[in-house]
Amino acid sequence: MLRYVNFDIVFQEIPGEVTLAVNLSNCPNRCKGCHSPHLQGDAGETLDEKTLFAWLETYGNAITCVCFMGGDAEPREVCRLAGFVRRQKDGNIKTGWYSGKAAMPAGISLSDFDYIKLGAYIEDLGGLNAPTTNQRFYRIEKGEMIDKTNSFHK
Repeated sequence: MLRYVNFDIVFQEIPGEVTLAVNLSNCPNRCKGCHSPHLQGDAGETLDEKTLFAWLETYGNAITCVCFMGGDAEPREVCRLAGFVRRQKDGNIKTGWYSGKAAMPAGISLSDFDYIKLGAYIEDLGGLNAPTTNQRFYRIEKGEMIDKTNSFHK
């Protein structure tokens, strides 16, 4: 069961999208210098279809994307809920996933996502906006992961 601590409408996590970013708890990665250590504990409310549907109804056309921030403890559940989001609003809501894992977990379908960020935060290398980052940001196009990390570099 996925749990969320909070959510917000954001503009920089997915370039070119107005994103409902959902911060998921129970993160197993324990990255040194983590900007959200409060997400390491098992806290928050249950994230399910009912909650997602209510948010989609509330925010309607104000958002273009839903991004799951974390969820590495339950990647199949992230994938399942991303698929649910994709089936809403006539498929006009995009989906993203920020994972701290180095590679996609086995059995996860790329078809449930439009964007995926992979890679643990390594303090010395910086986040996505640092040219030295180890993290990669991908746009999913025709079942392929296209690296778009440079879209974060100004």
